[in-house]
Amino acid sequence: MEKPASWSLRSRTLRGWLWQAALLALLVVCGWWLARNLQANMAARGIQGGYDFLWQSAGFDIGEGLLPYNATLGYWRAFLAGLANTLKVALPGVLLATLIGTLVGVARLSRNALLRGLGTAYVETFRNLPLLLQLLLWYLLLTELLPAIENAWQAGPFWLSKGGLHFPVLIWGTGGNWEWQMPAKGAFSIEGGGAFSPEFLALLLGLVLYTAAFVAEVVRAGLQSVPVGQHEAAYTLGLSRGQTLRRITLPLALRVVVPPLTNQYLNLTKNSSLAVAIGYPDLVSIANTAINQTGRAVECISIVMLVYLATSLLTAGVMQRVNARMAIRER
Repeated sequence: MEKPASWSLRSRTLRGWLWQAALLALLVVCGWWLARNLQANMAARGIQGGYDFLWQSAGFDIGEGLLPYNATLGYWRAFLAGLANTLKVALPGVLLATLIGTLVGVARLSRNALLRGLGTAYVETFRNLPLLLQLLLWYLLLTELLPAIENAWQAGPFWLSKGGLHFPVLIWGTGGNWEWQMPAKGAFSIEGGGAFSPEFLALLLGLVLYTAAFVAEVVRAGLQSVPVGQHEAAYTLGLSRGQTLRRITLPLALRVVVPPLTNQYLNLTKNSSLAVAIGYPDLVSIANTAINQTGRAVECISIVMLVYLATSLLTAGVMQRVNARMAIRER
């Protein structure tokens, strides 16, 4: 007598779970063995280990940051400040790279030969130059060609010099109301308002322009994946090319664009680790300083790895939700 199909299905499912459990157990054992081996080798060489140093006073300052920080705080606070600086450049970088990449991707399919040529030149230039070289180039341009602070360029409430870009910020005033704090030129510096350092600007420019070249190719491929019949139907209804692009082509292309865009967002966040080359105090820069002062190389590197892994998984999860909402649902 043959066994029911449902029993066969449950048997295959059970075997699958057993194989996965065995693989997980093997990975745990391997990880435990590697950790024990590492600990034994470090002890034999007299190298201290552990994460207790995180609560010791860091003893070094951070040039800029979103979070309040001083040298008397612990290393954990320094790592947190470095993470905030990484996110400070990654989040606006993702937005700007998406905007510029979309514009360039659309330009590459334009009927205008000049726009099409400029889009192609942009992609081929920035995509084929190493990112580290671009970061160094932008940093040299900002620190060498911009005027000194006493000769800072002014454009309305904005000031640009070797000291960075200074701009108005909205603060809670003494009168209990929100008010704008305007930057003003002092004797030796630009006082008041907010500021972006040359290191931050160079890193942001480099990451955005480099990543936007790849985003442009993703957008171009997504637009070309839309069937020609959709365009013809839109023109038949009397829609212009601009209306067709905004209301038909781009929404349909998003279903193809979102998955590869996730990779570009992940690359931008991970590429921000090159900030150490131009002196921007991101997470990797803080980790390097902590390694030099404490000698806890394994611990500091593991912290950096876990943070980047967590941010990458979070980004991938968000984009997966977006992709699921954009997917075509059959009735």
